[in-house]
Amino acid sequence: MAVGNHTVSVFILQSFTQDPWLQGTLFCLFFTLFTVALAGNGLIIAAIQCSPNLHTPMYFFLVNLAVLDMVCTSSILPKALQSLVADSTISFGGCLSQMFFFTWSLSSELLLFTAMAYDRYLAICRPLHYGSLMSGRVCVALAAFVWSTGMFNAFLLTGLVLRLTFCGPNLIAHFFCEIPPVLRLSCSPTFLIEVLTITADMFLSGLNFLLTMVSYGCIISSILRIRSAEGKRRAFSTCSSHLVVVTLYYSTVLYSYIRPVLGSAGLLDKAVAVLYTIVTPTLNPLIYTLRNKEFKAALKKLFPCSSN
Repeated sequence: MAVGNHTVSVFILQSFTQDPWLQGTLFCLFFTLFTVALAGNGLIIAAIQCSPNLHTPMYFFLVNLAVLDMVCTSSILPKALQSLVADSTISFGGCLSQMFFFTWSLSSELLLFTAMAYDRYLAICRPLHYGSLMSGRVCVALAAFVWSTGMFNAFLLTGLVLRLTFCGPNLIAHFFCEIPPVLRLSCSPTFLIEVLTITADMFLSGLNFLLTMVSYGCIISSILRIRSAEGKRRAFSTCSSHLVVVTLYYSTVLYSYIRPVLGSAGLLDKAVAVLYTIVTPTLNPLIYTLRNKEFKAALKKLFPCSSN
């Protein structure tokens, strides 16, 4: 433990396991998921940017989601991989940086899901006015709100953590610097940041989840009023991928952030954290593109040799 003037300058991230064989297995698994996440999301961005027919609001928000997924995994995975095979320490500045980028991406992603749900609501429930209600200017404004609000939340919470004093111990009971386990190590009063963290959780997780479900309630009601089976199938196919991602993401995030802010981060909590920091960003490209004919056509244009 590196301590100077009674202040911790280095933290130790808790390992998943001490078994060398399991550490090697987890390293290979996480490295594979990391590579797939970066490659898959990068491919989504490249394919959409190179295909003018995909320059629509739905794909614009999908590009934003891909970027956020890459930020999330890039802020967590490199240090997690290092801690599995080598040094598991992280500097105080490195811990705050990881906390900031993770909080920024998580906050922005929750807001983005609501924006994407609103886009699907307008496309299905207000098709005649969709072009005017979801214009390019509106899309940019929504994206700017998503990114700036997420950044403000990250600046606020990380800034409050920066003001705390850490006298020891310095073992973070998690595999990355998430706010709740870091607060447990502080020897300063943490009441204010606890209240603000809970408030941010209620707004970002609770309110956005509610708004997303209301949007999909209206969407499902509108789809059920469509008379033709083909019309119902086409309408549902435009939002089913997003609904799958939202369900997977919120089921894990709500578990982690609705619990008491200073709750322990046991093995189950780590497993859930792996789902929304590693697995979900890896699955997103597959979920959104697996049944998407437009995107498959864009990929064939991007890689002409793959269609031969």
